[in-house]
Amino acid sequence: MNALLVVGPGLLLALGLVLIVGAFLPQHVRLADALGVLGDTAPPEPETDLEQTRLESVGSWWLDRRPTVVPAELTRQLQLRGRSLARHVGIKLVCALAGFLLPVVGAVTYWVVTGQLALVPVLASLLGGLIGFIAPDLLLRAADRTTSSDATEALLVYFDLVTLERLANQSATQALHAAASLSDIAIFATIRSALDRARLQQRMPYAELREVGAQLELPALVDLADVMRLDESGASLSGTLRARVKELRDAHLTTVKMAAAETSERMTLFMVIPSLVFGLFFLVPPLLTLLSS
Repeated sequence: MNALLVVGPGLLLALGLVLIVGAFLPQHVRLADALGVLGDTAPPEPETDLEQTRLESVGSWWLDRRPTVVPAELTRQLQLRGRSLARHVGIKLVCALAGFLLPVVGAVTYWVVTGQLALVPVLASLLGGLIGFIAPDLLLRAADRTTSSDATEALLVYFDLVTLERLANQSATQALHAAASLSDIAIFATIRSALDRARLQQRMPYAELREVGAQLELPALVDLADVMRLDESGASLSGTLRARVKELRDAHLTTVKMAAAETSERMTLFMVIPSLVFGLFFLVPPLLTLLSS
């Protein structure tokens, strides 16, 4: 019984940390589902309610009882990552609960190990809950640059796929739909939704793509819509698409190189610090001798 009291709180703390880390890990497709798609024997998609994870269920429960005004920037970041608002809110609630209970678990562990009761101020638990609640938003904001870069790279691949579809004698609209159906990543799913909306409204998808590109701050998608609109005037799109994607790749490569240079400059500070410390080993003794004389 005493061993359980000693080990139990530590196990609960470790389990909470594992659940928090697991909430931020990307979900991968099961091997059986991937092989089923390749063999044209993919299982039927479950209903939307069955697809909701526990985090999404918690987030939906919270949103139903407390309507939340979502900033446009947060909506853009969630769409780029392919994360629903309900799942994001569920992650925030789980992290808040973990932050609230962490000081309590630490105090219980200290009491079991040392036999001394440590009083945990309520302010510590409240502060931990607040930090846990805003941590997912801060992580999203910190990864915004990387997420936008990944989305741009995916769009460049989408450019290539559309070009290949055009070379296969598909119309502009057919090429857009066929290329968007080849992947389930977030940006491809967003493009598919925009194309489906335009199809249901029985209008050309170019304005919808421009709107999505402006909303997600992806100029490459706006350029794609502008190039594909040339199909209405009977222009040949294959050469134009290849030329435009080359320009976009060069611009994206330049942006990545500039970001790498900024990172290298920031790392220079940490490279200089050891040299400064090493130099102080030689400067401090003479300085101390001068001050003492």
